[in-house]
Amino acid sequence: MKQLPPEYYQELEEIQAADFVLVELTLYLDTHPRDEQAMQQYNEYAQYSQHLKTNFETKFGPLQQYGNSYTDAKWGWGRNPWPWQI
Repeated sequence: MKQLPPEYYQELEEIQAADFVLVELTLYLDTHPRDEQAMQQYNEYAQYSQHLKTNFETKFGPLQQYGNSYTDAKWGWGRNPWPWQI
């Protein structure tokens, strides 16, 4: 199996943490739809998550087979380890 640098795991963990916050805020906002502070926090984390994912994909390739990144002449999907391999 391909050895990945430590920053791969660190950045992936940051993405997972930010997305966890988004899930929790979504659940909270489902029951508190007028909480402006929670909505602001949700928007900040959504932007932060997108920033983390863009940086990650620039360095390590796509997180999903579709999404924010475009392909180049070297089709890269599937070259990185699958989630269960890390």
